[in-house]
Amino acid sequence: METGLKDKPVIVMASSAGLGKAAALEFAREKANVMLFSPFEDELKQAQAEIEAATGNKPAYVIGDITKSEDIKKVVSETVNAFGSVFALVNNAGGPPAGSFDSFTDDDVWQKAYELNLLSYIRSIREVLPHMRKAGGGRIVNYTSSSVKQVLDNLILSNTFRMGVIGLSKTLSQELGKDNILINVMGPGRIGTARIAYLDEVRAKKAGLTIEQVHDNAIKGIPLGRYGTPEEYAKLTVFLCSQANTYITGQTMLVDGGMTKAF
Repeated sequence: METGLKDKPVIVMASSAGLGKAAALEFAREKANVMLFSPFEDELKQAQAEIEAATGNKPAYVIGDITKSEDIKKVVSETVNAFGSVFALVNNAGGPPAGSFDSFTDDDVWQKAYELNLLSYIRSIREVLPHMRKAGGGRIVNYTSSSVKQVLDNLILSNTFRMGVIGLSKTLSQELGKDNILINVMGPGRIGTARIAYLDEVRAKKAGLTIEQVHDNAIKGIPLGRYGTPEEYAKLTVFLCSQANTYITGQTMLVDGGMTKAF
């Protein structure tokens, strides 16, 4: 399949590790001009080196905090300065703390989760839209969670704000179609990342189980019988951001091995 991504400028948020790094690697394989973004300089340098070694395509990077408006402006402006425009944006952010409603009695933790998992996406989209419109189109993929289809226990913050990304994306798909800007949402199920390792640990402590028992119990609920890999998740990201995707917009797609039973 021809993706048409060669030399296309792509920003991948939170891309020094995990799902973001895997997506950046796949974009680099397609010879896109990739911009990494993360607050962790050492991890960014390592990701840059690993991606270049694997693909021969060296991504650029910007150090910044996704919850800071000025840092989002910086990564977009530096992408435009380096590559001329922005063709694709992958919005991605780490998850908020696990816990129930009664766990979070302070407004501050709710505000931080909002800024991390919803407002950061709004800001990023706002910054790239003028460049996509000027270029005649673009692609946006917003990472969320399988909880947008079927809420997950003990994840009140994630369940709340990631669902806001669905409303944002669906509404924007109606508004941006005339500009040839396609926007979609992806949600991971149990993909083998540090975030899932953290959640497995939290579940184990809460249930009085070992992490291995939590892992085995989770697999019983996955029809494909295993956790997914970041690479599997990234391949769909690349397709949705590619020029091979010409008619999919406003959709929410889960990569979860069939785990989620909701439509």
